[in-house]
Amino acid sequence: METSIPAFALAALVLIMIPGPDQALITRSTLVGGRAAGLLTMLGGATGLAVHAGAAAVGLSALLLASAKAFTALKTVGAAYLLWMAVQTLRSAARSRREPEEAPARRARQRPASALRQGFLSNALNPKVALFFVTFLPQFLSVGSTASAAHQRTLLLSAVFALLYLGWFTLYVAAVDGFGRLLRRPRVKAAIERVTGVLLIAFAVRLATAHQST
Repeated sequence: METSIPAFALAALVLIMIPGPDQALITRSTLVGGRAAGLLTMLGGATGLAVHAGAAAVGLSALLLASAKAFTALKTVGAAYLLWMAVQTLRSAARSRREPEEAPARRARQRPASALRQGFLSNALNPKVALFFVTFLPQFLSVGSTASAAHQRTLLLSAVFALLYLGWFTLYVAAVDGFGRLLRRPRVKAAIERVTGVLLIAFAVRLATAHQST
């Protein structure tokens, strides 16, 4: 059974590294509020993942995905949230573009609760995250295992996923913040925020058009 852990870790790390809403929001928070804000958004995202992992372990995610109304409601709210964040990011890009190029790169103030909430809601309101835990994790469970063993195994794999998530994005935040002086220059920051805003719109559309079977 333990031999599947390295395979799971490798597959999970690849999935974590694929650009998605988490990366877009963490990038935005790091540029706006610095390393602390980026890490808080990351922790919020990890907390959102924990909600789905716990729900999957007790069977609630399967019930959610089996209900067309619940699935549609959750993905609609999640898509609306990503669109709202996209609008905020594009407005910030417009403000950054108007700043004089010679203005010193600086961080804006961002409330810790706001940074944490952004990451949490991005994952907690995303039914595709629930789908991941319901469809991906079982591939690494032993066939014929008891309910108790499967439950424990699911929690173990979820913990491995969370550790990889935290490790990868901690490095990512450090890299973004390390280049902060360059990335926060008005013209560069505006360009990054525009790209981030467009990506968030794309992620929102993708979520809004997702089906239960995807």
